[in-house]
Amino acid sequence: MAGKPRLLVIERDSHLGSSPREQLSQCYEIVTARTMARALVLLRDQEFDGVYVDTAQLTAVRWAGVLIQAEEILDAIADGVAIVDPDLRVIWANPEFHSLADQAVETIGGKFYRALGNPEVIGPDPCPFTSAVASKTPASTVLRIGANRYLRVTVTPVFDSSQSLTQLIALTRDITDETQQQLKVNAIHKAGDELADLTPEELSELGVEERTDLLKYNITRHMKDLLGLDFIEIRLLDRPSGKLIPLLTEGMTPSAANRELYARKENNGVTGFVAATGQSYLCPDTTHDPLYLEGAAGARSSLTVPLIYHGTVIGTLNVENARSNAFDERDRQFLEIYARNVASALNTLDLLQAEKFSAATASVEAISRELAIPLDDILNDGTTVLDRYAGHDDDIIARLRHLLVRAREIRSLIHKVGTSIAPEPKRSTPRPAPRLSSARLLVVDADEMIRKSAHHLLGSHGAIVETARDAHEAIALARQTPYAAALVDIRLPDLDGFETYRRLREVQPGVPIILMTGFGWDPAHSIVKARQEGLQTVLYKPFRADRLMEAVEQALRPSSPIPAPNSPRPPAPLPVPPPSDNQDDALDSPPPKATVHDA
Repeated sequence: MAGKPRLLVIERDSHLGSSPREQLSQCYEIVTARTMARALVLLRDQEFDGVYVDTAQLTAVRWAGVLIQAEEILDAIADGVAIVDPDLRVIWANPEFHSLADQAVETIGGKFYRALGNPEVIGPDPCPFTSAVASKTPASTVLRIGANRYLRVTVTPVFDSSQSLTQLIALTRDITDETQQQLKVNAIHKAGDELADLTPEELSELGVEERTDLLKYNITRHMKDLLGLDFIEIRLLDRPSGKLIPLLTEGMTPSAANRELYARKENNGVTGFVAATGQSYLCPDTTHDPLYLEGAAGARSSLTVPLIYHGTVIGTLNVENARSNAFDERDRQFLEIYARNVASALNTLDLLQAEKFSAATASVEAISRELAIPLDDILNDGTTVLDRYAGHDDDIIARLRHLLVRAREIRSLIHKVGTSIAPEPKRSTPRPAPRLSSARLLVVDADEMIRKSAHHLLGSHGAIVETARDAHEAIALARQTPYAAALVDIRLPDLDGFETYRRLREVQPGVPIILMTGFGWDPAHSIVKARQEGLQTVLYKPFRADRLMEAVEQALRPSSPIPAPNSPRPPAPLPVPPPSDNQDDALDSPPPKATVHDA
């Protein structure tokens, strides 16, 4: 006996009376659907001979038309849509969801997560279905399928008139591309943070060159691991000359690595153009680009971005590829992000180098300052003994001379050791006064603070300073060593200023001499007498640093020969009165203030 015809009965709002159901069941196999969505699923998945809708359910017919039209729309959209029952079983899905689902698993009737291959929930919501039902609002999360596929799932709950959950609509979208891009950006930022991230132990153990080598190694590793690049060149801009100096070249030809390039728009390739304009340059085909100069052998495309720190171009980063059109706007974005990290790391290394140099310089200056007067005492005592011992044992004389030479070497050795500890940064630093550089100066003053101040100020500008406590020590030094200039106080414990001036001129006739006096005090009229013998400059103590420098530079300036003693000379102008006692920017405590008087 053949089976009964199958009849789908839709009971959306109310139940059929027992009499019609009994009558229908006598002739048909009855299948009931409480919702139109369920009816559509049954019609799609099963065979029916007819559909029964009671006259009281005519509104369902209209709903059916709407749902059929909606289903056609859902079939056409690019996002995956699945209707899930309260038990999280998929009761309907559009073609896009089927394409996202695990093809080895039956989608309809199966659990939602099982249909997607049991993905890993990345977040932020650990279960959007539970959250959506609890809040009665849509909830979203990200799922990872396999190793490198990502879906965003947004779940919206559907409730009936009695607020009972009937279904959940899951909207799924493939966000693999944008997620991988964001992960790459995050990886680049993390790699950039590691570039100059040195521990205190590494800072103490690594020198400047070792830090730079570590940075270059990290850059090369990141370029290969994160961006898949093998041909890399980084150049740093020397701003005074505009020259682009190679820092890192990986895979470039020797001629390209050694090529001289400048930050100019023309005749300096893509690298020079980028450094001059501060703009990235994408070269899709090197064979047809007028700016491109060969870097890597056989390269067919290149991408060059500026290294910018605080709005200033400090260098360039160039990468190349053997394929044409190997780089796109996304690669430009990645490389620009990484270039900012490289620029920041380079600046950090530069600051570390400058800090270490400053610390070493301060240490050297402190040591030099403390040793300056003791070394001068050794020189004075040795020179005095040598001056008085002349004509005796030649071996003793030779030893004394050797002692003086070695004592003078100590100062240069201190500076040399400081430079070896921390080489001077490449950044531009104020140059010392050119006339004072390597000029040997003699300062004669009984006040130790004045002698220390002279060492500090004149020595910081490159001069070689030696001091004497009295006139006889100064004369003994002058007999043994030529000086570029001498600064002599007129009030010495053994001789007055004029007598010291005259005796030094006898020992070294051509040496420029500057006499120093405190507030114009000159009871022996040494300045007036010395002017008649050719004195050019007078310094009034306490003197300011700039006045001292001005006086010494003036004394070292080439001029007409100084008249010999007792030769006729035009009368000199009256001395300038000493300055007011303003000691704000003087050298020592009490801070010196300087006034220069020229004849």
